[in-house]
Amino acid sequence: MTAEKRFFLDVKRSATGLAWEHRLNERQEMTALAIAQGHGVPDIVARVLAGRGVGAEDAERFLDPTIRDLLPNPETLTDMEKAAGRIVAAILRRERVAIFGDYDVDGAASSALLKRFLVHYGVESEIYIPDRIFEGYGPNPDAMRELVARGARLIVTVDCGTNSAAAIAAAREAGADVVVLDHHQVGGALPEAAIAVVNPNREDDLSGQGHLCAAGVVFLTLVQTAKLLRKERPAQPPVDLLSMLDLVALATVCDVVPLTGVNRAFVVKGLIAIRQQRNAGLAALARVSRIGEPINAFHLAFLIGPRINAGGRIGDAALGSRLLATDDPVEAGKIAETLDRLNQERQAMEQEMLAEARAEADAETLGGQGPAVIVTASPDWHPGIVGLLASRLKEHARRPAFAIAFNGNGVGTGSGRSVPGFDLGRLVREAHDKGLIVKGGGHAMAAGITVERDKLGALRAFFEERAAADVFRLQSEESLPIDAALAADGATTNLLDTLERAGPFGAGHVAPVFVLPRHRLLDARLVGTSHIRVDLRSDGGGRIQAIAFRAADTALGDFLFKSRGGAVHVAGSLSSNYWNGNRSVQFRIIDAAPAP
Repeated sequence: MTAEKRFFLDVKRSATGLAWEHRLNERQEMTALAIAQGHGVPDIVARVLAGRGVGAEDAERFLDPTIRDLLPNPETLTDMEKAAGRIVAAILRRERVAIFGDYDVDGAASSALLKRFLVHYGVESEIYIPDRIFEGYGPNPDAMRELVARGARLIVTVDCGTNSAAAIAAAREAGADVVVLDHHQVGGALPEAAIAVVNPNREDDLSGQGHLCAAGVVFLTLVQTAKLLRKERPAQPPVDLLSMLDLVALATVCDVVPLTGVNRAFVVKGLIAIRQQRNAGLAALARVSRIGEPINAFHLAFLIGPRINAGGRIGDAALGSRLLATDDPVEAGKIAETLDRLNQERQAMEQEMLAEARAEADAETLGGQGPAVIVTASPDWHPGIVGLLASRLKEHARRPAFAIAFNGNGVGTGSGRSVPGFDLGRLVREAHDKGLIVKGGGHAMAAGITVERDKLGALRAFFEERAAADVFRLQSEESLPIDAALAADGATTNLLDTLERAGPFGAGHVAPVFVLPRHRLLDARLVGTSHIRVDLRSDGGGRIQAIAFRAADTALGDFLFKSRGGAVHVAGSLSSNYWNGNRSVQFRIIDAAPAP
C-alpha cells in the first residue's frame, strides 16, 4: 500500500482480503459539503453524488434526469440520415421489413422496439433471432437469403451486423437493402454492401455515444425516423416513443453499459414506464418472477433479464423478442411461463457446471496465486451457459476467467469475463492475430472465443505471458472504496428514497458502499442454499437485518459465522425489503472486518 491511501476505519485487510479506502478525496469532500448545504440533501447522499463526479452546480439536474435535457442529437451519429431515410422509405412504400437481432436481452429488446414502431405505421415485419448453437452470433448468409425469399425488401440488423460483411453482401445480392444498428466494437472493414451502418463505436463516428447499448442506438434511430415521417405525413398521429423506454431501460441495465448521461435518463424514465405495465410481456415476466414491489434496476438485471436470456441459452432464441413485441396478454403469459421454466432448468444446469468449473479453478490456484487468467473447459458443458460460468469464476477467483464448452469435433465455444482495469477484448484479439483461436471478439469486460482443443494449452500459455503482470498488479492494488459510515438507527426508508434518486446504480455509476461501524452481530444463519441472514445492533440500540448473498462456504461467510456475538464493521449497500405489504430497509453485506 502506498502512503497516499486513506484506510477507512483503519481496515487494511478485511474478511475478503481487501483494504477499505475512502472513496472521496479532499476536493470531493468539499463538493459534498457544498451539495448538502446548497440543495438540502442529506450529507450521506451528497457524499454519494460527489464520489461519482457530480458537481455542486449539477446536483439538482442530476437528481432529476430528463430525456429532453440528455438526449443527444441523433444526427451526430455517422450514417444516421441514411438509416432513418431508408426506414422512412420502407414505411411510405409499405415494404416488408425483416429485423435480424441477437439472442440476448439487448437484441430481444431492440428487435421488439423496432417492430412496435413499424406496427404503429402499419408496416409488416418479422423478427429473426439466430440459434446460438447452430448459427452463432450475428447474420449469416443463408438466413439473410431466406429472409429475402420470404419477401423482405429491407433487413435491419440490431445489436449485430457491424462485422458481418459476407452476410450483408448475400442479402444485397438476393435483392434486399440492409441497415445496421449496432454498438459492438469494429473487428475489421465495415460492410460495404450495407445502406448504412449506425454504430457509435465505429472509428469515424464522433458522436461520443459509444456507451449506448443497441436498444439505445435503435431508439435514437427511431427518434430521427419519426422526425422525418412528420414531414412526410404531418397529419398522422406520431408514435409515442417515450412509452417504449421500458424496453430501452431493460436493455441498458441487462447489457451492463455505463449508467451515465442519457443511459441514466433511459433507465429512470424507463422504470416509470415499466411500473405502468403497458407492455404485456414485461408485465407477464414480472408476475412469473414473483416481484411483489415496484420494479427497479435490480429486478431487471437479476430476475427479468435472466428469464429472457434463458430462451437464447437453452431454448428457443426467439422467445424473448416475441414476448416483448406482443400485445396479447394470453400469449405473453404462455411465453413468460415457458421462459420461467427454461430459467429454472438453466439454473440447475449452471449449478452443476459451476461446481465442476470451481473445482478446476481451485485446483489451479491451490497453494499459490495460480494463473493470471482462469481457463476452464469441458465437453459436457452447455455452450449457452459458459458466459454465466465465466462471470461466477471471475467473482470467485477475482481475476479474468474463461469457460469453454467443447463439442464432439474438438471445437470449443468459450466466454470470458474480466476485472476492472484489464481489457479482455484486446487480449482475445491478440490471440486471434497469433492464430491461437478460430475467432473471437468482445470488449474490455467480456469476450467470446472459438478455439480448437489442441490449441488450448498454447492459448493458456499466451494468456499467462500477456496478462500476468497486469492482472497481479491489479490484484495487489484492489481495494473496497467506502462512501460513508452509517448507523442502523439512520438507515431509514426516507434516506433510501433519497439515495434512489441518485441512482440507478450499476456499470459506470457504481452503487454506494456504506459501513455499519462497530455493530453487534446478534445472529448469523443460513437461508436458502447459500445465503446468510444477519441481525445487527448499533451502540445506540438500533437494529437492522442484513443478508450476504451466496456467502456460504466463502471467507466472508466463515467470518460472519465465527463473529456471532462480537462487534464487527460491516460493509455493503442499502435496499428495500417488502414483506406482507410492509417495507423496511435491508443491508446487503459484501464485506466485513473485526472491530477492535
